[in-house]
Amino acid sequence: MATKIIYFTVNGRPEQAEFPLDCPAQDVKDLFRSAAEAGPHDILKLYNPKGNIINISPSLEPNSPNSCYKLEVVASDCNSEPLGAELAGALGFDLSSMEKRLQGLEKKILIEAGETPAVVHEMKKQIDSFREKLESVEHLSWLGLFKDLSEGTHKPSPFYHKRTLRKTRKECEHVREKFLQMSSLEVSDEVRQYLKTPTFDNWQWEDAEIMVLLQVMYTDLDFIATFNIEPQVLQQFLFEVYRRYNNIPFHNFKHCFCVTQMMYGLIWLTDLRSKMDSVDLLIMLTSAVCHDLDHTGYNNAYQINARTELALRYNDISPLENHHCAVAFEILEKTESNIFRNLSMDQYKQIREGIIKCILATDMTRHNEILNKFKSILSAFDFTSKEHREVLMMILIKVSDISNEARPMEVAEPWLDCLLQEFYNQSDMEKLEGLPVTPFMDRDKVTKPSSQTGFIRFVLLPLFIELANLFPCLEQHIIDPVRKALDYYTEMEKALEREKQNRTISENAAKGKESAVGRQSSADGHADAAGPEASKPDAQ
Repeated sequence: MATKIIYFTVNGRPEQAEFPLDCPAQDVKDLFRSAAEAGPHDILKLYNPKGNIINISPSLEPNSPNSCYKLEVVASDCNSEPLGAELAGALGFDLSSMEKRLQGLEKKILIEAGETPAVVHEMKKQIDSFREKLESVEHLSWLGLFKDLSEGTHKPSPFYHKRTLRKTRKECEHVREKFLQMSSLEVSDEVRQYLKTPTFDNWQWEDAEIMVLLQVMYTDLDFIATFNIEPQVLQQFLFEVYRRYNNIPFHNFKHCFCVTQMMYGLIWLTDLRSKMDSVDLLIMLTSAVCHDLDHTGYNNAYQINARTELALRYNDISPLENHHCAVAFEILEKTESNIFRNLSMDQYKQIREGIIKCILATDMTRHNEILNKFKSILSAFDFTSKEHREVLMMILIKVSDISNEARPMEVAEPWLDCLLQEFYNQSDMEKLEGLPVTPFMDRDKVTKPSSQTGFIRFVLLPLFIELANLFPCLEQHIIDPVRKALDYYTEMEKALEREKQNRTISENAAKGKESAVGRQSSADGHADAAGPEASKPDAQ
């Protein structure tokens, strides 16, 4: 039988586990639990050599003694850990005596009822599910037990263990060095053409390479020559932008690139260079680059409900989007990173006004307002009208911002996983802090397909269809893929629902069987207690 060997350490002690390739997941967990000398209610975490949490499961990647995993018991029985004693004291009761009391009650119920009631089974199931969740996903921080949640520039990211929210100087300098080394290299015509299409795959590119591709966009749209942007200033601007995107799952530097790349593709696909001034195109591209600067992974609803510094500063009015704008112009205030420094005061004023309008338009609470305004002018759209162009620019950045589902599924689906990770983290934090829980972010209520079907049907398609009414060529490029994505997630949702129904039927059947066995056992017990004569027909 083929087996797999996993090398790991427990409290600095080297261990190795060997199990069959088809070993059940629970057996693998029990094996690691045994190695850690952990109790049945302890919570285990396994870290890879990079310090990232990985699932304890049969699919663990085989490794070598030189690349050991690290196993930790991160939350153990309350009687054996100081944390448990402190928690018991804080709560005002003895957890150990409560546990013994509950065990006594369970035995008493079993004796009196002859079987364990369904409600007890359900409670045990929920507890096991809760423990499974803690051991299988990367959100232990929401418990508030092991994370330092204090404010600070380098406080731990709520998403990645052992990573800071803000990029470290060392991390930034390493990427900067690679970017400057590569910035003078010639990008092939094939890549330049690929960069203009919505099918572009961002996952193939590192951050330094992404900065080179952003530089290509400014060059190929003739911004360098038209606006007298010095190459070294553009490079410094792009580096400062990279530096101010945070280590979070979704609203990070790669997302900034995807939005900018989609905007760039739309400019080429719709031939906007012949319909709009270069300054408008510069506003749109730069707005896309800056649209989520210094996003911390918590949306406006959280900012407002938690009364954060941003919500207080901006009076609950688009706090995140206002902050993104402010950070963008902090970067542009520095001479060495001000790509607009050679423009006239009037040009700068126009660009600043345009960027602010575009970035503020990405606040989804304004979605219907902006879409309805666009629909009202669509039948008589006039590219010579400043007002019409401004509405179009807002629509284009909105489309670019939420355009992942217009990409191939192998590119789009990992982005959805990243977004859900960020959503779930926020709802966990809302529960921890006693804030209103954002419904579409609640990990206990939302699934991958359910998060997408409504969003695609009621937000994406209506927006994309209106843009395609102005530019029919976009039908095949962004609407067809989104319709396919809707079909994909609709089928996934149906499959999950069928699986849920089958599981419920199986569980009910199992409970019925257990109940029947329990009743039979009880009947046998009563018959035995009455004596052998009780089983005779004429015993009465």
